[in-house]
Amino acid sequence: MNGLDYAILLITILGIAGYGMWRTRGGQNLRGYLRGSGETRWFAIGLSVMATQASAVTFLSTPGQGFESGLGFVQIYFGMPLALILIATAFLPIYRRLNVYTAYEYLGRRFDTKTRLLGATIFLLQRGLGAGITLYAPAIVLSTVMGWRLDLTILCAGVVVIAYTVAGGNEAVNVTQKYQLAVIFAGMVAALVILLSRLPAGLGWVDAFRVAGHFHHLDAVSLSTNPKERYTLWSGLLGAPFLMLAYFGTDQSQVQRYLGGASLRESRLGLMFNAVFKIPMQFFILLLGVLLFVFYQFERPPVFFNEVAWHDRAVAPATAPRVAAVEQSFQAAHTAERGHLTAWLDARHRGDAAAAETAAGAATADRAALDAARKEARLVIDPKGRTNDADYVFIGFILHYLPHGLIGLLVAAFFAAALSAKAAELNALASSTIVDWYRHVLRPGATDAHYLRASKGFTILWGVISVTFALSATLVENLIQAVNIIGSIFYPIMLGLFVVGFFLRWIGGTAVFWGALAAQALVIVLFLRWDISYIWFNPIGCLACVGFSALVQLGFPPAASAGQPLPTR
Repeated sequence: MNGLDYAILLITILGIAGYGMWRTRGGQNLRGYLRGSGETRWFAIGLSVMATQASAVTFLSTPGQGFESGLGFVQIYFGMPLALILIATAFLPIYRRLNVYTAYEYLGRRFDTKTRLLGATIFLLQRGLGAGITLYAPAIVLSTVMGWRLDLTILCAGVVVIAYTVAGGNEAVNVTQKYQLAVIFAGMVAALVILLSRLPAGLGWVDAFRVAGHFHHLDAVSLSTNPKERYTLWSGLLGAPFLMLAYFGTDQSQVQRYLGGASLRESRLGLMFNAVFKIPMQFFILLLGVLLFVFYQFERPPVFFNEVAWHDRAVAPATAPRVAAVEQSFQAAHTAERGHLTAWLDARHRGDAAAAETAAGAATADRAALDAARKEARLVIDPKGRTNDADYVFIGFILHYLPHGLIGLLVAAFFAAALSAKAAELNALASSTIVDWYRHVLRPGATDAHYLRASKGFTILWGVISVTFALSATLVENLIQAVNIIGSIFYPIMLGLFVVGFFLRWIGGTAVFWGALAAQALVIVLFLRWDISYIWFNPIGCLACVGFSALVQLGFPPAASAGQPLPTR
Protein backbone atom coordinates (compact mmCIF):
# COMPACT_ATOMS: atom_id res chain seq x y z
CA MET A 1 0.00 0.00 0.00
CA ASN A 2 1.11 3.55 -0.72
CA GLY A 3 0.07 6.97 0.52
CA LEU A 4 -3.05 7.06 -1.66
CA ASP A 5 -4.26 3.74 -0.26
CA TYR A 6 -3.71 4.84 3.32
CA ALA A 7 -5.50 8.13 2.66
CA ILE A 8 -8.55 6.39 1.19
CA LEU A 9 -8.61 3.89 4.06
CA LEU A 10 -8.40 6.50 6.81
CA ILE A 11 -10.78 8.99 5.20
CA THR A 12 -13.40 6.29 4.61
CA ILE A 13 -13.29 4.64 8.02
CA LEU A 14 -12.80 7.69 10.20
CA GLY A 15 -15.21 9.72 8.08
CA ILE A 16 -18.07 7.23 8.48
CA ALA A 17 -17.38 6.75 12.19
CA GLY A 18 -17.19 10.52 12.72
CA TYR A 19 -20.39 11.05 10.80
CA GLY A 20 -22.18 8.52 13.01
CA MET A 21 -21.01 10.31 16.15
CA TRP A 22 -21.98 13.72 14.73
CA ARG A 23 -25.46 12.60 13.64
CA THR A 24 -26.24 11.16 17.06
CA ARG A 25 -24.81 14.01 19.11
CA GLY A 26 -26.92 15.84 21.64
CA GLY A 27 -29.53 14.57 24.08
CA GLN A 28 -30.17 10.85 24.33
CA ASN A 29 -32.68 8.75 26.19
CA LEU A 30 -32.62 5.04 26.98
CA ARG A 31 -35.21 4.10 24.37
CA GLY A 32 -33.44 5.94 21.57
CA TYR A 33 -30.06 4.57 22.60
CA LEU A 34 -31.24 0.95 22.62
CA ARG A 35 -33.85 0.96 19.84
CA GLY A 36 -33.16 4.02 17.74
CA SER A 37 -35.56 6.75 16.70
CA GLY A 38 -38.42 4.40 15.82
CA GLU A 39 -38.75 6.12 12.44
CA THR A 40 -36.52 3.90 10.32
CA ARG A 41 -37.90 3.13 6.85
CA TRP A 42 -37.89 -0.22 5.14
CA PHE A 43 -34.92 0.40 2.86
CA ALA A 44 -32.71 1.44 5.76
CA ILE A 45 -33.93 -1.56 7.77
CA GLY A 46 -33.15 -3.89 4.88
CA LEU A 47 -29.64 -2.50 4.48
CA SER A 48 -29.06 -2.61 8.23
CA VAL A 49 -30.14 -6.27 8.47
CA MET A 50 -27.91 -7.12 5.51
CA ALA A 51 -24.93 -5.15 6.85
CA THR A 52 -25.21 -6.76 10.29
CA GLN A 53 -25.21 -10.25 8.80
CA ALA A 54 -22.62 -9.54 6.10
CA SER A 55 -19.57 -8.79 8.22
CA ALA A 56 -15.98 -8.64 7.05
CA VAL A 57 -16.02 -12.42 7.37
CA THR A 58 -18.47 -12.56 4.44
CA PHE A 59 -16.43 -10.40 2.09
CA LEU A 60 -13.02 -11.69 3.15
CA SER A 61 -13.73 -15.38 3.54
CA THR A 62 -16.51 -16.22 1.08
CA PRO A 63 -14.37 -15.61 -2.05
CA GLY A 64 -11.87 -18.06 -0.54
CA GLN A 65 -14.70 -20.54 -0.06
CA GLY A 66 -15.64 -20.12 -3.74
CA PHE A 67 -11.99 -20.51 -4.77
CA GLU A 68 -11.62 -23.78 -2.89
CA SER A 69 -15.03 -25.42 -3.28
CA GLY A 70 -17.03 -23.50 -5.85
CA LEU A 71 -20.61 -22.31 -5.60
CA GLY A 72 -21.88 -25.06 -3.28
CA PHE A 73 -21.80 -22.88 -0.17
CA VAL A 74 -24.73 -20.85 -1.55
CA GLN A 75 -27.01 -23.76 -0.65
CA ILE A 76 -26.89 -22.77 3.01
CA TYR A 77 -29.00 -19.73 2.06
CA PHE A 78 -31.71 -21.60 0.14
CA GLY A 79 -33.98 -21.70 3.18
CA MET A 80 -33.47 -18.06 4.07
CA PRO A 81 -36.45 -16.57 2.14
CA LEU A 82 -38.83 -19.00 3.87
CA ALA A 83 -37.30 -18.20 7.26
CA LEU A 84 -37.68 -14.45 6.75
CA ILE A 85 -41.29 -14.82 5.62
CA LEU A 86 -42.07 -16.83 8.78
CA ILE A 87 -40.36 -14.21 10.94
CA ALA A 88 -42.26 -11.37 9.25
CA THR A 89 -45.63 -13.10 9.71
CA ALA A 90 -45.26 -14.83 13.09
CA PHE A 91 -42.38 -13.36 15.13
CA LEU A 92 -42.40 -9.68 14.23
CA PRO A 93 -46.07 -8.87 15.04
CA ILE A 94 -45.65 -10.25 18.57
CA TYR A 95 -42.45 -8.31 19.19
CA ARG A 96 -44.05 -5.07 18.07
CA ARG A 97 -47.31 -5.67 19.95
CA LEU A 98 -45.44 -6.25 23.20
CA ASN A 99 -43.20 -3.21 22.49
CA VAL A 100 -40.11 -5.06 23.72
CA TYR A 101 -36.53 -3.87 23.77
CA THR A 102 -35.13 -7.39 23.36
CA ALA A 103 -36.51 -10.64 22.00
CA TYR A 104 -35.94 -12.28 25.37
CA GLU A 105 -38.46 -10.01 27.09
CA TYR A 106 -41.05 -12.08 25.24
CA LEU A 107 -39.76 -15.24 26.91
CA GLY A 108 -40.16 -13.61 30.31
CA ARG A 109 -43.75 -12.62 29.61
CA ARG A 110 -44.68 -15.92 28.04
CA PHE A 111 -42.83 -18.15 30.53
CA ASP A 112 -40.91 -16.82 33.51
CA THR A 113 -37.75 -15.01 34.54
CA LYS A 114 -35.43 -18.01 34.47
CA THR A 115 -36.44 -18.84 30.88
CA ARG A 116 -35.93 -15.24 29.84
CA LEU A 117 -32.48 -15.23 31.42
CA LEU A 118 -31.63 -18.56 29.79
CA GLY A 119 -32.46 -17.19 26.33
CA ALA A 120 -30.53 -13.99 27.02
CA THR A 121 -27.53 -15.91 28.35
CA ILE A 122 -27.39 -18.18 25.30
CA PHE A 123 -27.45 -15.09 23.11
CA LEU A 124 -24.76 -13.33 25.12
CA LEU A 125 -22.51 -16.39 25.04
CA GLN A 126 -22.95 -17.11 21.34
CA ARG A 127 -22.84 -13.53 20.13
CA GLY A 128 -19.98 -12.67 22.46
CA LEU A 129 -17.88 -15.40 20.80
CA GLY A 130 -19.07 -14.34 17.33
CA ALA A 131 -18.14 -10.73 18.03
CA GLY A 132 -14.55 -11.80 18.56
CA ILE A 133 -14.51 -13.50 15.16
CA THR A 134 -15.92 -10.45 13.35
CA LEU A 135 -13.06 -8.43 14.80
CA TYR A 136 -10.43 -11.10 14.17
CA ALA A 137 -11.25 -11.35 10.45
CA PRO A 138 -10.35 -7.80 9.32
CA ALA A 139 -7.39 -7.83 11.68
CA ILE A 140 -5.96 -10.72 9.66
CA VAL A 141 -6.35 -8.63 6.51
CA LEU A 142 -4.88 -5.44 7.88
CA SER A 143 -1.98 -7.10 9.69
CA THR A 144 -1.08 -8.95 6.48
CA VAL A 145 -1.49 -5.90 4.24
CA MET A 146 0.26 -3.36 6.43
CA GLY A 147 2.75 -5.54 8.21
CA TRP A 148 1.27 -4.51 11.54
CA ARG A 149 1.33 -6.75 14.56
CA LEU A 150 -1.93 -8.68 14.72
CA ASP A 151 -2.61 -7.75 18.34
CA LEU A 152 -2.18 -4.02 17.68
CA THR A 153 -4.43 -4.24 14.63
CA ILE A 154 -7.18 -5.88 16.70
CA LEU A 155 -6.83 -3.22 19.39
CA CYS A 156 -7.03 -0.33 16.90
CA ALA A 157 -10.10 -1.75 15.18
CA GLY A 158 -11.73 -2.41 18.54
CA VAL A 159 -11.15 1.12 19.80
CA VAL A 160 -12.71 2.72 16.70
CA VAL A 161 -15.89 0.65 16.79
CA ILE A 162 -16.31 0.90 20.57
CA ALA A 163 -15.95 4.69 20.42
CA TYR A 164 -18.76 5.44 17.99
CA THR A 165 -21.07 2.68 19.26
CA VAL A 166 -20.79 3.99 22.83
CA ALA A 167 -21.34 7.55 21.63
CA GLY A 168 -24.42 6.97 19.50
CA GLY A 169 -25.94 3.61 20.42
CA ASN A 170 -28.41 1.96 18.06
CA GLU A 171 -28.99 5.16 16.10
CA ALA A 172 -25.27 5.44 15.32
CA VAL A 173 -25.37 1.88 14.00
CA ASN A 174 -28.36 2.68 11.79
CA VAL A 175 -27.03 5.90 10.27
CA THR A 176 -23.58 4.49 9.44
CA GLN A 177 -24.45 1.08 8.05
CA LYS A 178 -25.82 2.25 4.71
CA TYR A 179 -22.61 4.16 3.96
CA GLN A 180 -20.48 1.25 5.09
CA LEU A 181 -22.45 -1.09 2.82
CA ALA A 182 -22.00 1.32 -0.10
CA VAL A 183 -18.21 1.22 0.37
CA ILE A 184 -18.32 -2.58 0.57
CA PHE A 185 -20.22 -3.06 -2.69
CA ALA A 186 -18.18 -0.44 -4.52
CA GLY A 187 -15.02 -2.29 -3.54
CA MET A 188 -16.34 -5.73 -4.48
CA VAL A 189 -17.60 -4.57 -7.89
CA ALA A 190 -14.28 -2.87 -8.57
CA ALA A 191 -12.45 -6.09 -7.68
CA LEU A 192 -14.64 -8.08 -10.08
CA VAL A 193 -14.02 -5.64 -12.93
CA ILE A 194 -10.25 -5.79 -12.40
CA LEU A 195 -10.32 -9.57 -12.14
CA LEU A 196 -12.16 -9.90 -15.44
CA SER A 197 -9.70 -7.56 -17.11
CA ARG A 198 -6.83 -9.70 -15.81
CA LEU A 199 -8.05 -12.96 -17.32
CA PRO A 200 -5.79 -14.22 -20.15
CA ALA A 201 -6.31 -12.66 -23.56
CA GLY A 202 -8.78 -14.70 -25.56
CA LEU A 203 -10.31 -16.36 -22.51
CA GLY A 204 -13.91 -15.24 -22.68
CA TRP A 205 -16.78 -15.86 -20.29
CA VAL A 206 -17.68 -19.16 -21.96
CA ASP A 207 -14.18 -20.58 -21.68
CA ALA A 208 -13.81 -19.30 -18.11
CA PHE A 209 -16.97 -21.10 -17.09
CA ARG A 210 -15.86 -24.21 -18.97
CA VAL A 211 -12.68 -24.31 -16.91
CA ALA A 212 -14.59 -23.73 -13.67
CA GLY A 213 -17.16 -26.35 -14.61
CA HIS A 214 -14.52 -28.91 -15.53
CA PHE A 215 -13.21 -28.74 -11.95
CA HIS A 216 -16.77 -28.81 -10.51
CA HIS A 217 -16.64 -25.24 -9.22
CA LEU A 218 -19.99 -24.39 -10.82
CA ASP A 219 -21.83 -27.16 -8.96
CA ALA A 220 -24.20 -24.93 -7.01
CA VAL A 221 -26.56 -27.75 -6.06
CA SER A 222 -25.69 -31.13 -4.59
CA LEU A 223 -28.35 -33.85 -4.34
CA SER A 224 -26.18 -35.96 -2.07
CA THR A 225 -27.94 -37.52 0.93
CA ASN A 226 -24.69 -38.05 2.82
CA PRO A 227 -25.17 -36.24 6.18
CA LYS A 228 -21.41 -35.66 6.40
CA GLU A 229 -21.46 -33.46 3.31
CA ARG A 230 -21.86 -29.93 4.58
CA TYR A 231 -23.64 -28.17 1.76
CA THR A 232 -26.39 -29.98 -0.11
CA LEU A 233 -29.83 -29.11 -1.40
CA TRP A 234 -31.36 -31.01 1.52
CA SER A 235 -29.28 -29.34 4.22
CA GLY A 236 -30.07 -25.98 2.60
CA LEU A 237 -33.83 -26.57 2.46
CA LEU A 238 -34.35 -28.67 5.60
CA GLY A 239 -31.53 -27.77 7.97
CA ALA A 240 -30.45 -24.21 7.18
CA PRO A 241 -33.94 -22.67 7.64
CA PHE A 242 -33.64 -23.45 11.34
CA LEU A 243 -30.31 -21.62 11.47
CA MET A 244 -31.78 -18.64 9.61
CA LEU A 245 -34.93 -18.59 11.77
CA ALA A 246 -32.80 -18.53 14.89
CA TYR A 247 -30.41 -15.87 13.63
CA PHE A 248 -32.87 -13.43 12.10
CA GLY A 249 -35.75 -14.17 14.47
CA THR A 250 -34.16 -14.59 17.92
CA ASP A 251 -30.65 -13.09 17.81
CA GLN A 252 -30.88 -9.63 19.35
CA SER A 253 -28.28 -8.20 16.96
CA GLN A 254 -30.78 -8.80 14.14
CA VAL A 255 -34.05 -8.34 16.03
CA GLN A 256 -32.84 -4.91 17.11
CA ARG A 257 -32.38 -3.91 13.46
CA TYR A 258 -36.10 -4.14 12.69
CA LEU A 259 -37.66 -3.38 16.10
CA GLY A 260 -36.93 0.29 15.45
CA GLY A 261 -38.92 0.35 12.23
CA ALA A 262 -41.48 3.12 11.73
CA SER A 263 -44.27 0.55 11.44
CA LEU A 264 -44.93 -3.17 11.16
CA ARG A 265 -45.13 -2.76 7.39
CA GLU A 266 -41.75 -1.02 7.19
CA SER A 267 -40.10 -3.74 9.28
CA ARG A 268 -41.65 -6.48 7.15
CA LEU A 269 -40.52 -4.84 3.93
CA GLY A 270 -37.00 -4.57 5.33
CA LEU A 271 -36.97 -8.31 5.96
CA MET A 272 -38.38 -9.04 2.51
CA PHE A 273 -35.61 -6.92 1.00
CA ASN A 274 -33.16 -9.45 2.41
CA ALA A 275 -35.31 -12.40 1.36
CA VAL A 276 -34.98 -11.18 -2.25
CA PHE A 277 -31.39 -9.96 -2.39
CA LYS A 278 -29.39 -12.08 0.07
CA ILE A 279 -28.98 -15.17 -2.14
CA PRO A 280 -27.93 -13.14 -5.22
CA MET A 281 -25.41 -11.26 -3.08
CA GLN A 282 -23.86 -14.46 -1.74
CA PHE A 283 -23.87 -15.98 -5.23
CA PHE A 284 -22.01 -12.93 -6.56
CA ILE A 285 -19.33 -13.15 -3.87
CA LEU A 286 -18.88 -16.89 -4.40
CA LEU A 287 -18.72 -16.35 -8.18
CA LEU A 288 -15.92 -13.87 -7.57
CA GLY A 289 -14.07 -16.70 -5.81
CA VAL A 290 -14.76 -19.08 -8.69
CA LEU A 291 -13.35 -16.57 -11.17
CA LEU A 292 -10.29 -16.24 -8.93
CA PHE A 293 -9.90 -19.99 -9.23
CA VAL A 294 -10.00 -19.70 -13.04
CA PHE A 295 -7.58 -16.78 -12.98
CA TYR A 296 -5.05 -18.79 -10.97
CA GLN A 297 -5.18 -21.68 -13.41
CA PHE A 298 -3.30 -19.47 -15.84
CA GLU A 299 -1.49 -17.14 -13.43
CA ARG A 300 0.73 -18.97 -10.98
CA PRO A 301 -0.66 -18.67 -7.44
CA PRO A 302 1.30 -18.93 -4.21
CA VAL A 303 1.71 -22.44 -2.90
CA PHE A 304 0.23 -21.18 0.36
CA PHE A 305 -1.80 -17.95 0.26
CA ASN A 306 -0.67 -16.83 3.69
CA GLU A 307 2.65 -15.84 2.18
CA VAL A 308 4.06 -14.43 5.41
CA ALA A 309 3.69 -17.79 7.17
CA TRP A 310 5.08 -19.62 4.12
CA HIS A 311 8.10 -17.32 3.94
CA ASP A 312 8.81 -17.96 7.62
CA ARG A 313 8.96 -21.69 6.92
CA ALA A 314 11.09 -21.10 3.82
CA VAL A 315 13.84 -19.37 5.80
CA ALA A 316 13.71 -21.69 8.81
CA PRO A 317 16.56 -24.26 8.59
CA ALA A 318 14.35 -27.10 9.80
CA THR A 319 11.69 -26.66 7.09
CA ALA A 320 13.57 -24.94 4.22
CA PRO A 321 14.40 -28.16 2.28
CA ARG A 322 10.80 -29.34 2.54
CA VAL A 323 9.49 -25.96 1.40
CA ALA A 324 11.81 -26.04 -1.63
CA ALA A 325 10.58 -29.52 -2.57
CA VAL A 326 6.93 -28.47 -2.31
CA GLU A 327 7.60 -25.35 -4.38
CA GLN A 328 9.25 -27.40 -7.10
CA SER A 329 6.47 -29.97 -7.36
CA PHE A 330 3.80 -27.26 -7.24
CA GLN A 331 5.42 -25.22 -10.01
CA ALA A 332 5.82 -28.27 -12.24
CA ALA A 333 2.19 -29.32 -11.75
CA HIS A 334 0.90 -25.79 -12.36
CA THR A 335 2.94 -25.36 -15.55
CA ALA A 336 1.65 -28.69 -16.84
CA GLU A 337 -1.94 -27.88 -15.93
CA ARG A 338 -1.84 -24.50 -17.64
CA GLY A 339 -0.51 -26.11 -20.81
CA HIS A 340 -3.10 -28.87 -20.80
CA LEU A 341 -5.96 -26.43 -20.15
CA THR A 342 -4.82 -24.26 -23.04
CA ALA A 343 -4.61 -27.33 -25.27
CA TRP A 344 -8.06 -28.46 -24.13
CA LEU A 345 -9.67 -25.11 -24.94
CA ASP A 346 -7.89 -24.91 -28.31
CA ALA A 347 -9.07 -28.42 -29.18
CA ARG A 348 -12.65 -27.51 -28.29
CA HIS A 349 -12.46 -24.42 -30.50
CA ARG A 350 -11.19 -26.59 -33.38
CA GLY A 351 -13.87 -29.20 -32.77
CA ASP A 352 -11.28 -31.92 -32.07
CA ALA A 353 -13.18 -33.97 -29.48
CA ALA A 354 -10.48 -36.64 -29.06
CA ALA A 355 -7.70 -34.12 -28.40
CA ALA A 356 -9.97 -32.18 -26.05
CA GLU A 357 -10.76 -35.29 -24.03
CA THR A 358 -7.09 -36.22 -23.74
CA ALA A 359 -6.06 -32.73 -22.64
CA ALA A 360 -8.94 -32.51 -20.16
CA GLY A 361 -7.93 -35.79 -18.56
CA ALA A 362 -4.33 -34.60 -18.26
CA ALA A 363 -5.46 -31.32 -16.68
CA THR A 364 -7.48 -33.27 -14.12
CA ALA A 365 -4.39 -35.28 -13.19
CA ASP A 366 -2.38 -32.07 -12.91
CA ARG A 367 -5.02 -30.61 -10.58
CA ALA A 368 -4.71 -33.66 -8.34
CA ALA A 369 -0.94 -33.08 -8.17
CA LEU A 370 -1.49 -29.41 -7.35
CA ASP A 371 -3.94 -30.29 -4.58
CA ALA A 372 -1.43 -32.77 -3.17
CA ALA A 373 1.26 -30.09 -3.14
CA ARG A 374 -1.05 -27.63 -1.37
CA LYS A 375 -1.95 -30.29 1.18
CA GLU A 376 1.73 -30.88 1.82
CA ALA A 377 2.21 -27.11 2.18
CA ARG A 378 -0.45 -27.03 4.91
CA LEU A 379 1.38 -29.81 6.74
CA VAL A 380 4.58 -27.79 6.53
CA ILE A 381 2.78 -24.89 8.22
CA ASP A 382 1.01 -27.10 10.77
CA PRO A 383 1.99 -30.78 11.14
CA LYS A 384 -1.52 -31.55 12.42
CA GLY A 385 -3.02 -30.23 9.17
CA ARG A 386 -5.43 -27.82 10.88
CA THR A 387 -4.39 -24.63 9.12
CA ASN A 388 -6.32 -23.08 6.26
CA ASP A 389 -5.24 -20.34 3.86
CA ALA A 390 -8.58 -19.79 2.09
CA ASP A 391 -9.11 -16.50 3.93
CA TYR A 392 -5.97 -15.09 2.29
CA VAL A 393 -6.96 -15.84 -1.32
CA PHE A 394 -8.91 -12.67 -2.01
CA ILE A 395 -6.61 -10.32 -0.14
CA GLY A 396 -3.64 -11.87 -1.94
CA PHE A 397 -5.21 -11.04 -5.30
CA ILE A 398 -5.97 -7.49 -4.14
CA LEU A 399 -2.40 -6.85 -3.05
CA HIS A 400 -0.73 -8.26 -6.15
CA TYR A 401 -3.06 -7.27 -8.97
CA LEU A 402 -5.19 -4.24 -8.07
CA PRO A 403 -3.95 -0.68 -8.74
CA HIS A 404 -3.21 1.65 -5.86
CA GLY A 405 -6.29 3.49 -4.72
CA LEU A 406 -8.46 0.43 -5.28
CA ILE A 407 -6.30 -1.46 -2.80
CA GLY A 408 -7.13 1.17 -0.21
CA LEU A 409 -10.82 1.01 -1.16
CA LEU A 410 -10.97 -2.78 -0.77
CA VAL A 411 -9.19 -2.71 2.57
CA ALA A 412 -11.59 0.04 3.64
CA ALA A 413 -14.47 -2.18 2.49
CA PHE A 414 -13.28 -5.03 4.73
CA PHE A 415 -12.84 -2.64 7.62
CA ALA A 416 -16.25 -1.03 7.01
CA ALA A 417 -17.94 -4.43 7.01
CA ALA A 418 -16.23 -5.31 10.28
CA LEU A 419 -17.23 -2.04 11.93
CA SER A 420 -20.81 -2.35 10.70
CA ALA A 421 -21.37 -5.85 12.06
CA LYS A 422 -19.31 -5.23 15.18
CA ALA A 423 -21.22 -2.09 16.13
CA ALA A 424 -24.56 -3.90 15.78
CA GLU A 425 -23.26 -6.79 17.90
CA LEU A 426 -21.94 -4.55 20.68
CA ASN A 427 -25.16 -2.57 20.78
CA ALA A 428 -27.24 -5.76 20.94
CA LEU A 429 -25.02 -7.32 23.62
CA ALA A 430 -25.31 -4.18 25.74
CA SER A 431 -29.08 -4.00 25.18
CA SER A 432 -29.67 -7.57 26.32
CA THR A 433 -27.33 -7.19 29.29
CA ILE A 434 -28.99 -4.00 30.52
CA VAL A 435 -32.62 -4.96 29.78
CA ASP A 436 -32.66 -8.68 30.56
CA TRP A 437 -30.14 -8.86 33.40
CA TYR A 438 -29.21 -5.50 34.89
CA ARG A 439 -32.58 -3.72 34.92
CA HIS A 440 -34.64 -6.86 35.43
CA VAL A 441 -32.55 -8.69 38.05
CA LEU A 442 -29.53 -6.80 39.34
CA ARG A 443 -30.73 -3.19 39.61
CA PRO A 444 -34.49 -2.83 39.15
CA GLY A 445 -36.16 0.51 39.76
CA ALA A 446 -33.30 2.83 38.79
CA THR A 447 -33.79 5.87 36.57
CA ASP A 448 -33.52 5.83 32.78
CA ALA A 449 -30.51 8.12 33.05
CA HIS A 450 -28.77 5.51 35.21
CA TYR A 451 -29.61 2.72 32.74
CA LEU A 452 -28.35 4.86 29.85
CA ARG A 453 -24.99 5.32 31.58
CA ALA A 454 -24.92 1.60 32.40
CA SER A 455 -25.69 0.74 28.74
CA LYS A 456 -22.64 2.67 27.62
CA GLY A 457 -20.57 0.94 30.26
CA PHE A 458 -21.75 -2.49 29.14
CA THR A 459 -20.98 -1.58 25.52
CA ILE A 460 -17.40 -0.87 26.55
CA LEU A 461 -17.28 -4.08 28.61
CA TRP A 462 -18.46 -6.25 25.71
CA GLY A 463 -16.05 -4.47 23.41
CA VAL A 464 -13.19 -5.36 25.74
CA ILE A 465 -14.39 -8.99 25.99
CA SER A 466 -14.60 -9.39 22.21
CA VAL A 467 -11.18 -7.79 21.72
CA THR A 468 -9.74 -10.18 24.30
CA PHE A 469 -11.31 -13.16 22.52
CA ALA A 470 -10.00 -11.95 19.16
CA LEU A 471 -6.50 -11.61 20.60
CA SER A 472 -6.56 -15.26 21.65
CA ALA A 473 -8.28 -16.65 18.55
CA THR A 474 -6.57 -19.13 16.28
CA LEU A 475 -9.14 -20.35 13.77
CA VAL A 476 -8.61 -23.63 11.97
CA GLU A 477 -11.79 -23.32 9.92
CA ASN A 478 -12.48 -21.00 7.05
CA LEU A 479 -13.84 -17.93 8.87
CA ILE A 480 -17.29 -17.92 7.24
CA GLN A 481 -17.73 -21.54 8.28
CA ALA A 482 -16.44 -20.90 11.81
CA VAL A 483 -19.16 -18.30 12.39
CA ASN A 484 -21.90 -20.68 11.25
CA ILE A 485 -20.48 -23.57 13.28
CA ILE A 486 -20.55 -21.53 16.49
CA GLY A 487 -24.10 -20.45 15.70
CA SER A 488 -25.20 -24.02 15.02
CA ILE A 489 -24.17 -25.05 18.53
CA PHE A 490 -26.22 -22.41 20.37
CA TYR A 491 -28.90 -21.10 18.01
CA PRO A 492 -31.03 -24.28 17.84
CA ILE A 493 -31.89 -24.18 21.52
CA MET A 494 -32.67 -20.46 21.44
CA LEU A 495 -35.01 -21.06 18.51
CA GLY A 496 -36.62 -23.98 20.37
CA LEU A 497 -37.53 -21.66 23.27
CA PHE A 498 -39.41 -19.36 20.91
CA VAL A 499 -41.09 -22.18 18.98
CA VAL A 500 -42.48 -23.56 22.23
CA GLY A 501 -43.54 -20.09 23.31
CA PHE A 502 -45.31 -19.24 20.06
CA PHE A 503 -46.99 -22.53 19.22
CA LEU A 504 -47.23 -24.84 22.29
CA ARG A 505 -49.32 -22.92 24.78
CA TRP A 506 -49.67 -25.86 27.19
CA ILE A 507 -45.94 -25.98 27.98
CA GLY A 508 -44.82 -23.78 30.86
CA GLY A 509 -41.59 -22.11 31.90
CA THR A 510 -40.14 -24.83 34.13
CA ALA A 511 -40.59 -27.50 31.48
CA VAL A 512 -39.09 -25.44 28.65
CA PHE A 513 -36.19 -24.34 30.86
CA TRP A 514 -35.08 -27.89 31.66
CA GLY A 515 -35.92 -29.09 28.15
CA ALA A 516 -33.65 -26.40 26.69
CA LEU A 517 -30.77 -27.29 28.99
CA ALA A 518 -31.08 -30.97 28.06
CA ALA A 519 -31.19 -30.12 24.36
CA GLN A 520 -28.12 -27.87 24.67
CA ALA A 521 -26.19 -30.66 26.35
CA LEU A 522 -27.26 -33.05 23.59
CA VAL A 523 -26.10 -30.70 20.81
CA ILE A 524 -22.71 -30.19 22.43
CA VAL A 525 -22.20 -33.94 22.86
CA LEU A 526 -23.28 -34.65 19.28
CA PHE A 527 -21.04 -31.90 17.94
CA LEU A 528 -18.04 -33.39 19.74
CA ARG A 529 -18.82 -37.02 18.93
CA TRP A 530 -20.88 -37.16 15.73
CA ASP A 531 -19.27 -36.50 12.36
CA ILE A 532 -22.09 -34.88 10.36
CA SER A 533 -22.57 -31.47 8.75
CA TYR A 534 -22.97 -28.78 11.39
CA ILE A 535 -26.09 -27.54 9.58
CA TRP A 536 -28.05 -30.58 10.79
CA PHE A 537 -27.49 -29.64 14.42
CA ASN A 538 -29.94 -26.77 13.91
CA PRO A 539 -33.09 -28.86 13.33
CA ILE A 540 -31.84 -31.55 15.74
CA GLY A 541 -31.31 -29.04 18.55
CA CYS A 542 -34.55 -27.15 17.98
CA LEU A 543 -36.70 -30.28 17.77
CA ALA A 544 -34.90 -31.77 20.79
CA CYS A 545 -35.70 -28.64 22.79
CA VAL A 546 -39.37 -28.88 21.81
CA GLY A 547 -39.51 -32.64 22.46
CA PHE A 548 -37.72 -32.55 25.81
CA SER A 549 -39.89 -29.62 26.95
CA ALA A 550 -43.03 -31.55 26.11
CA LEU A 551 -41.80 -34.65 27.97
CA VAL A 552 -40.89 -32.64 31.06
CA GLN A 553 -44.26 -30.87 30.99
CA LEU A 554 -46.07 -34.21 30.94
CA GLY A 555 -44.54 -34.89 34.35
CA PHE A 556 -46.06 -31.73 35.83
CA PRO A 557 -49.68 -31.25 36.84
CA PRO A 558 -51.69 -28.78 34.71
CA ALA A 559 -51.25 -26.06 37.35
CA ALA A 560 -47.51 -26.15 36.85
CA SER A 561 -47.92 -24.94 33.30
CA ALA A 562 -47.15 -21.48 34.58
CA GLY A 563 -46.80 -19.39 31.50
CA GLN A 564 -48.65 -16.46 30.07
CA PRO A 565 -50.06 -17.44 26.67
CA LEU A 566 -49.79 -14.46 24.39
CA PRO A 567 -51.72 -13.83 21.18
CA THR A 568 -49.94 -14.71 17.96
CA ARG A 569 -52.11 -12.60 15.77
